[in-house]
Amino acid sequence: MLTVTLGPLTFAAGHLLLLGSLLLATLTGWWVGRRHGQNPEKQLFQLFLVGLLVARLAFVLRYSEHFQDEPWKVLDIRDGGFSAWPGIFVALLLGTWQAWRDRGLRKPLGVALAVGVFSWTLSSLVWHAFEQGTQLPQVALRDTQGAPVALQSYLGKPLVINLWATWCPPCRREMPVLAEAQARETDLTFLFVNQGEGSAQIIEFLEASNLQLHNVLLDSGARLGQQLGSRALPTTLFYDADGRQVGSHLGELSRASLARSLEKLKENPQP
Repeated sequence: MLTVTLGPLTFAAGHLLLLGSLLLATLTGWWVGRRHGQNPEKQLFQLFLVGLLVARLAFVLRYSEHFQDEPWKVLDIRDGGFSAWPGIFVALLLGTWQAWRDRGLRKPLGVALAVGVFSWTLSSLVWHAFEQGTQLPQVALRDTQGAPVALQSYLGKPLVINLWATWCPPCRREMPVLAEAQARETDLTFLFVNQGEGSAQIIEFLEASNLQLHNVLLDSGARLGQQLGSRALPTTLFYDADGRQVGSHLGELSRASLARSLEKLKENPQP
């Protein structure tokens, strides 16, 4: 399951793990410090924000070449571009300093930080293991000419599958980024699986957008998204040459976030 829907909102599983760890840390801090009237909730939230800021800055520095032409993209965190461990490291250092300064906060803040980091690390490892065990679904799709296509026929090379629709604004915004990557990364296979639309509508959109895309497939019943547990668009999935899922991304991809995902994809051994 890639996404979780709560009312009108859809969250990526990784985001929920992070928020759940923050909530658990907050409750732990309140529980430990309740006897002495010390609640580190304010400090935890501040450390959380500092960690996010540092994680974003670390990501931007790591992929700075992708922000040179569009520096304002640094502020657009919708691409999910964060490097978690630098943010955690700085937050822990700052939290240690705060606890050292305020003796009454030492135990509740220290225990809360330990519980939060441990729960996020453990849940992330479990989620990663679950994701790594997911295989490419056996779904029959169609190309824009109406001919049947089996996903399994694309095995043998690392695979990038983008779930999209013409009515989806972030899908349209990320299309040029994916088109550039498809033309550049000839050792990878890119599939653009449209969810629920007809070939005429798709062809009209591609021609109007002047996009040169290969492997545009139709999933008229949106079965692939359902099987993958994704209820939001765009969603991009990354599979190794054996069809084993090695990553996923919910939401719009920037050049930087796509570069990071492709790096991870290429790290996996080939058959």
